[in-house]
Amino acid sequence: MPELSALALVCTLTPSPTPSSSELMGRHVLEGLERHGVRTSSVRVVDHDVRPGVKTDMGGGDQWPTIRRRVLDADILVIATPIWLGHPSSVAQRVLERLDAELSETDERGRPVMYDKTAIVAVVGNEDGAHKTIADLTQALSDVGFTVPAQAGTYWVGEAMQSVDYQDLEEVPEAVASTTAGAARNAVHLARLLRSHPYPADDGDA
Repeated sequence: MPELSALALVCTLTPSPTPSSSELMGRHVLEGLERHGVRTSSVRVVDHDVRPGVKTDMGGGDQWPTIRRRVLDADILVIATPIWLGHPSSVAQRVLERLDAELSETDERGRPVMYDKTAIVAVVGNEDGAHKTIADLTQALSDVGFTVPAQAGTYWVGEAMQSVDYQDLEEVPEAVASTTAGAARNAVHLARLLRSHPYPADDGDA
């Protein structure tokens, strides 16, 4: 059986090459997946011209279609985002809006194209909102067709209104590391199950 693959969409507001806590958290999730034999890659979305809209291709130089192709090719999607004002970043929201187009896209069996794909979420911030951010993202990803495993979110939240970021830590707290490892482990388990037993197509039964 071919190896599983995973793609992380890093939704920091900070363009490359400036270091990013969201990218570091996403990297830690990918490393957890790699320990289970998953081939990984990542995209810092803000480095690309992803146009607003709810179509698979908004034209005019829109670079989402290239990112979308990588999402379609992956078994596992990781979305890594900071918390801003208690919510996912505007870049993460843009990703969700573009994924909304997949509701009308189907495969050769007539199923939504994101069926049989697994999604997990990684969040960093210096304010409250991690659970809400994870809830917003996992709900949206489920609506689009992704399957969310048990305990599919990992996060680190620093002291409110302080300047220490995830990337400033000398080491990852044990609670965060174990949560990240668990999310990766569960995602791989679910992805393997879905590859072996994909969702059925609608056969017209009531």
